[in-house]
Amino acid sequence: MTPRRLRLLPQATAAALPLLQQALADGAVIALPGAGEEAELTAALAADAPAGPAFVLGSGGSSGGRRWMQLDLAALEAAADGLALWLQAQAIDPAACLCLDPLPLHHVSGLMPWLRARRWGARLQPLAPPLLRDPALLAQACPLPSDRPVLVSLVPTQLQRLLEHPQGVPWLAACAVIWVGGAALPAPLADRCRQLGLPVSPCYGSTETGAMVAALPPGRFLAGEGGCGSALPHAQLRLGGGGDSGPVEVTAPSLALGEHRAGRFMPLPLREGWWRSGDRGRLGASGGLELLGRLDRAISSGGETVFPEQVERRLLQRAVQAGVPLAQLLLLAEPDPLWGERLVALVRAAPHPAADPTAAAEALISPMAALAAALPPSQRPRRWLACPELAPSALGKWQRHRWQQWLAARR
Repeated sequence: MTPRRLRLLPQATAAALPLLQQALADGAVIALPGAGEEAELTAALAADAPAGPAFVLGSGGSSGGRRWMQLDLAALEAAADGLALWLQAQAIDPAACLCLDPLPLHHVSGLMPWLRARRWGARLQPLAPPLLRDPALLAQACPLPSDRPVLVSLVPTQLQRLLEHPQGVPWLAACAVIWVGGAALPAPLADRCRQLGLPVSPCYGSTETGAMVAALPPGRFLAGEGGCGSALPHAQLRLGGGGDSGPVEVTAPSLALGEHRAGRFMPLPLREGWWRSGDRGRLGASGGLELLGRLDRAISSGGETVFPEQVERRLLQRAVQAGVPLAQLLLLAEPDPLWGERLVALVRAAPHPAADPTAAAEALISPMAALAAALPPSQRPRRWLACPELAPSALGKWQRHRWQQWLAARR
């Protein structure tokens, strides 16, 4: 691949959109690193990768690693076409929409709003990241039109920040669809959105799948249905293993071509056209996907397989029902000579101007341990630790390697 055909656009912002457009017209493979990732991505790029027009985007990173996936333009356009059909089923004309883009372009869900608007002939409005951290400024800088449907993709952290501000709620209410992905939608956040009647659509996808491959229509979400909905028109989902639950597998024209790794190109591993993700899920009676947790995070505790993320969701839901002011909960594993592994819980309290954050987090331990006592023994945290700084990344993902180090320092 010649330098002309491979273009690295470091820290691409909305100002770089004309450069992206020109690079696509030139048939280039466009590599989009995040801040500080240029050297890592450059070292990974393979000269023998398929020709463009295409993009190289980062995937993963929550466990400390990073994978660089190549997706060609035709694949991402197929994903946009599938989502357009889904919108039409919700009586929304894709071409009439305003596509908001609050995520960075090096994230697949930040690149896709631009590509969707380009494909559908819709309007695009990039949103600078600081706006999402200041809902009052967002409402002032980006008033939403009443004459066209507004679409936005958020991660749970962004959604929660908007809900906590009085001006964020009416701004969200002016949207036609609020896709929420990148991480599981916590039960307390989902309940709050339903109470407010917000058109939330939990969705499922990854960089490898070209973003969304499943989404729950807002009407079904507001009616109380959980999960991530059924497959979008361009995709199919199934479970590996042949049981009621198993690894989520996807086939779709939007799948990535493969991965750049240490100067080599590795085709995406497929089994008769199906890609196996690292997520475990089950399919409901209506065909909707419910995620149970990451396969690589499952632990064996007392002979039982435990998915920490599933236990987190249960405890968060019980905290809401019991009125416990829990803001964040993260379950990690540590070795145990008898059980093999046991869960440890890190907790942070909801902010209160008159409360010390550490004391407030410590006050959660007794009521949360009482709620956890109703769980099976393998799912009950052995230890509870107050962690007033506990928070996911800006993209709503838990940097588990970081918190595992935090836990190791406190043994």
